[in-house]
Amino acid sequence: MADWIYILNPQLDLLDGEPTDRETIRRLAEEEPELELWLSRRNRMQPGDRLWFFFTQPDAAVTAVAEVDEEPWEDPDDPEVSYLVAATLLTEATKALSREPVGRDSLGLGQVRSVQKVKPEALPVLLERAGL
Repeated sequence: MADWIYILNPQLDLLDGEPTDRETIRRLAEEEPELELWLSRRNRMQPGDRLWFFFTQPDAAVTAVAEVDEEPWEDPDDPEVSYLVAATLLTEATKALSREPVGRDSLGLGQVRSVQKVKPEALPVLLERAGL
């Protein structure tokens, strides 16, 4: 199993036409936890991997987590989207993270990219705050 940081900018990124702010993701975790997310690269994601959602604004922090349901695939119907990945938000863990986010300093992030692996030293903090 691998852990990934998935970067979201609430001012730029949309999910089903809605802004991807923390409240939207928390609500989706309770009401519609199944997601299809855009990836710029295929990455080596496998079912069971975790996606930790890092919001760049207003306070840079991880406040949600999902589990990858299947390997990323190309979207033949949309040439502007490189790859998609199906994931399911973990409701209780996302609620825990929304109450006590993990800030950028605890993650050891350098340059922020759209998806990157979680640094080993950051994983214990993420797991503890998520109650996993």
